[in-house]
Amino acid sequence: MQRNAKTHYPILLVHGLFGFERIASVDLFHDVKQALRNAGASVFVPFVSATHSNEVRGEQLLAQIHRVLEGTGAHKVNLIGHSQGALAARYAAATAPGQVASVTSVSGPNHGSELADLLRKALTPGHLPETVAEIVVTLFADLMSLLSGKRRLPQNAIAALDALTTQGVGAFNRKYPQGLPPSWGGKGREQVNGVRYYSWSGVVQGKRRDAELEALDPSHGLLRALSRYFTTEPLQNDGMVGRYSSHLGTIIRSDYPLDHLGTLHQAGGHNERRIDPIDLYVQHAERLEKAGL
Repeated sequence: MQRNAKTHYPILLVHGLFGFERIASVDLFHDVKQALRNAGASVFVPFVSATHSNEVRGEQLLAQIHRVLEGTGAHKVNLIGHSQGALAARYAAATAPGQVASVTSVSGPNHGSELADLLRKALTPGHLPETVAEIVVTLFADLMSLLSGKRRLPQNAIAALDALTTQGVGAFNRKYPQGLPPSWGGKGREQVNGVRYYSWSGVVQGKRRDAELEALDPSHGLLRALSRYFTTEPLQNDGMVGRYSSHLGTIIRSDYPLDHLGTLHQAGGHNERRIDPIDLYVQHAERLEKAGL
């Protein structure tokens, strides 16, 4: 049956930390983008820094929203942000609500990441480990930018890390609270200043029944290991972000059997309940279409 995801406004897929549009033959959002386009949506992938603060990435996103609006003649856009991309999307919507129809957070650290907290504690500000980490990660981000064939954007690994801690996101939320739940684990307002807010995310599941599947998807094994370091949401996280930390606006679902990268693409077949993460985006575009967005 033909799907109808032809939204009224263009969709922008906003990547998170270390994300990119395309490097060589690798397209981060390839499957999502193609599925949405096949269903009738107009889709763009903005070019923002791989590592930087939420506000800097948000300003870069705003500049590209302007270009999309000029190029398409549309009056608004629908923003779907994965991971830190959700925070950039929230910034853009809070700053220029007249240009944003909706913000959708996919595995977004909307209340910060416990993993970022642990990493920040390990890197003492002003000391050698932090300096070395900043240099190495920033150089890596610069290399990714160079390989992508795009113009180089500023990179700042420590600014990105600080922006993802619970303290950093807490400060961000005090400035841009739109769509946030009034209480931990709750739902936020669906519409603020004319912008609709949605979110979905997943959790790392219990013990794996087939070790061979994990061998096909090494990233899942890593995220499963990282999930054990969470204390506030020890059994309710995707390896990088806690389930309730991801809540924003209307909660579509926050316990899909998908890890942090699994909500971006189908990887390695570790999805035991056969949730198709790509189809979640098409379903959501259909939801936006029905809402007139």
